[in-house]
Amino acid sequence: MKKLDFIIEKGADGYGAYREEKGLGLITTMGDTVAEVRDNIVDAYNLFAEEVGKEPITKVHIKLKYDLASFFEFYKEINVSALGKRIDMQKSLLSDYKNGNRKPSDKQVKKILTGIKELGKELSELELV
Repeated sequence: MKKLDFIIEKGADGYGAYREEKGLGLITTMGDTVAEVRDNIVDAYNLFAEEVGKEPITKVHIKLKYDLASFFEFYKEINVSALGKRIDMQKSLLSDYKNGNRKPSDKQVKKILTGIKELGKELSELELV
């Protein structure tokens, strides 16, 4: 089974996640933490799957997709200024994306995501002495 995409967003009361099933409706859930939302996604999807005759899922079948504002809210360790410098993007523009004041184009999202993934790859290969 392929992974199922769920959009996750940070709200005032915690995290919310949703997925649209074409022609069948919207699956939504909430939680205080991302881990709780993952558990709730499984429960919500499996209730839906039982109703429509689909196969149940486990956590390994879930792929969370963050909007930029939620990503930066969840990963506070990633500094907008340093990331902007790393990917050659003005700090003010990246801050506007982070704060939800502007919506990035698909090209800008790809540039940001590529920079974040490159940083993650470098960190995963790092060794300390």
